[in-house]
Amino acid sequence: MKSHTEYLEFNTTKRREYINITGKVKEILGRSGIREGMALVSAMHITAGVYVNDAEEGIIQDIDNMLEEIAPFGPDYLHHRTGEDNGDAHLKSILVHHQVIVPVTNGRLDLGPWQEIYYAEFDGRRRKRVVVKIIGE
Repeated sequence: MKSHTEYLEFNTTKRREYINITGKVKEILGRSGIREGMALVSAMHITAGVYVNDAEEGIIQDIDNMLEEIAPFGPDYLHHRTGEDNGDAHLKSILVHHQVIVPVTNGRLDLGPWQEIYYAEFDGRRRKRVVVKIIGE
């Protein structure tokens, strides 16, 4: 079994952003030489997440609206006692989750016809990282 690890880095410009990283993950898979296995894609920040869903603006806005309704920006979260104002971002990352595992079959990401991999940023405007680890044969 082989493994291959690379890191994606982002400079986000907004507090909340949804970045399609499918193409970057495919490039990393290609460099790995792995034909059968799994691709782990994991956000390296506690205020971000990674998810798989449709690459359609309407669903992205629906996801953002849902997360904002469940964990709105601004309320007096207990976390804010630390001097930060990102309590909502911590909760949103839990809802989205911080990582996904995608099967690799015949050297390709084995995604469904509409599935794409997204990095979800909930406390942006600074440098962020994602680890991509491909494991297999």
